[in-house]
Amino acid sequence: MPHALSDLEVRHLLNCVTNPIHKACLAIMYSCGLRVSEAVSLDVHAINRANMVLKIVGKGDKERHVPLPLPMLRQLEDLWRSHRHPRWLFPNRDGSAHLATSTLGSTFARAVLAARMMGIARPTTHSLRHSYATRLLENRVELRVVQCFLGHASMRTTAAYTHLTEPTRQQVRSLLDSIMAGL
Repeated sequence: MPHALSDLEVRHLLNCVTNPIHKACLAIMYSCGLRVSEAVSLDVHAINRANMVLKIVGKGDKERHVPLPLPMLRQLEDLWRSHRHPRWLFPNRDGSAHLATSTLGSTFARAVLAARMMGIARPTTHSLRHSYATRLLENRVELRVVQCFLGHASMRTTAAYTHLTEPTRQQVRSLLDSIMAGL
């Protein structure tokens, strides 16, 4: 399972990305819990401004709706005004298609190097999705809700994200402290 980054680490990493399209694409992966393939292929019509949700077509062409934070909406609007592509939120350089997952992966890898995040658990683009889920669980969002936002068919898949959240670690620490007291 990918390493979950702290919010501060994610922000530091994103600040190392200079291409505005790549930066916004990586930011939406974190702010909406998207897979890289879901993010790069976002259609401009995926945004539902009235309900502040993003329509995602995920694995197996399953559709889900995830909350779209207002700051992310504003960033996407500014980005779109800069390129005005009729279809893609994140077009490739010549506008002939959406941004390639490999291009975004290379940008992310360069940002990891620039941010000096070369630890044992070197982050990948999927770390942004994992970090999103971790933030939700740390803030006590129900596991079933996180499952829906991530588009997981199985609760087991989502439950794997609970092992590294700070509240979980604190609860386990407190439990073990009380159980093991007086040994």
